[in-house]
Amino acid sequence: MSKDDISELIKKLDSTRFSEQETYWEEIKKLNIDIPKYFLEAYPTFKKWQGRLHLVFSCIKYARTSESAFQLGIKALSDNATLVRYRAASVLAYSLRKDAIPYLRENLNHHDNESQKDAERAIKAIMNQNHHIFMQDRADTWIVNPETDEKRQIGIFDRIKKIIKK
Repeated sequence: MSKDDISELIKKLDSTRFSEQETYWEEIKKLNIDIPKYFLEAYPTFKKWQGRLHLVFSCIKYARTSESAFQLGIKALSDNATLVRYRAASVLAYSLRKDAIPYLRENLNHHDNESQKDAERAIKAIMNQNHHIFMQDRADTWIVNPETDEKRQIGIFDRIKKIIKK
């Protein structure tokens, strides 16, 4: 498949329909390409926030291994859509790269309160070198790459013990 064909396939992700995105995403995943590089190139051309969200979300798992995924996270921090900014913060939190902090700090004064909180949690995750901190209020664990992520399990009995101790 030529580079132009790949770019055309990726453009089809710029859709409001999740089922349509998933169909094309399945095709893209099968290609032996540098997905984050193509997604970073496509991002500025996407018109729909749902399409941009899909690009950024799909790059979270590459945040530690791909400079393009990291750069997409930085770029998407200034997106117009709150959910895209949230996923951008997710990319940067998962990367654990301290050079993301200055970009995240810019969102600490964002007009959107949720974006402020996302930036704050991402900074905490990076400073503590623990991506789970980013999802602290949302989930017990955040396994992005099951084959490589440390698994931190908090079981129901651990929760009960904490409650009883109080």
